[in-house]
Amino acid sequence: MTLQQLKYAITVAETGTITEAANRLYISQPSLTNAIHELEKEMNIVIFNRTNKGISLSKEGEDFLGYARQVLEQAAILEDKYKGDNGGKKQFCVSTQHYSFAVNAFVDLIKKYGQDEYDFSLRETQTYEIIEDVARMRSEIGILFLNDFNEKVIQKILKSHDLEFHQLFVASPHVFISRKHPLAGNTVITNEELEQYPYLSFEQGEHNSFYFSEEIFSASKRKKNIRVRDRATLFNLLIDLNGYTVCSGVIDKKLNGKDIIAVPLADESDMRIGYITHKKGRISGLGYTYLEVLKKYFE
Repeated sequence: MTLQQLKYAITVAETGTITEAANRLYISQPSLTNAIHELEKEMNIVIFNRTNKGISLSKEGEDFLGYARQVLEQAAILEDKYKGDNGGKKQFCVSTQHYSFAVNAFVDLIKKYGQDEYDFSLRETQTYEIIEDVARMRSEIGILFLNDFNEKVIQKILKSHDLEFHQLFVASPHVFISRKHPLAGNTVITNEELEQYPYLSFEQGEHNSFYFSEEIFSASKRKKNIRVRDRATLFNLLIDLNGYTVCSGVIDKKLNGKDIIAVPLADESDMRIGYITHKKGRISGLGYTYLEVLKKYFE
């Protein structure tokens, strides 16, 4: 068993395909396949299940890669200490719902890291993909929210994937609207006042269940619904159509624009925003740094 083999196996798990992993690693598919087979044979385990539809990480493979990541992290620490700048690129990936504070913390991490070479990823994506990313160890950390409505379902899914939820802070739901919206002067907005305006939400793909929604109380019936995939489109529609969405109330003018404001939503339960990690994984030094920076936005 070599560090290179462990890196190969982790990359296959992160990408989900041999083809994509081979492209990322700059090796041929047969070479990568042989390396994985040799690793499985030597360790006497099946890391990946193979079917006509492709490959998937086995339960045994999840456990193995959890330890493999720790081995690679320790090797990286040794290289940093004794080889200095020759230790190779630092890698870090976080998956998140569409939160400006998650983006800002990512920017701060890069500024604080301050080295010449790194390979970081920030995935603003759908809720189920966040869970999948952390479960498959594509991402070290996943950021999402729980509330009274979705907690039972989400916690059940997290448990089935050996994931844990760690609460960061509790937020009262707010309505995001344009500064020129007819309700912009309100100190508090009710659901009844919002009925005539378009409700904007992030589309959740094939897992478009109410429980996976990024917006609180998505099960409520609304006359006008618009689903989008990205932040820029959502905020453009907020302004152009007098639409609204419901979120944590943590707003950033650089990302969300100066024309968007947050107004408290009346008579609704809190959002518990936090991060998920894999029980068999280990948070890296970069992961801890990211979380420390993230927490500063709620102090």
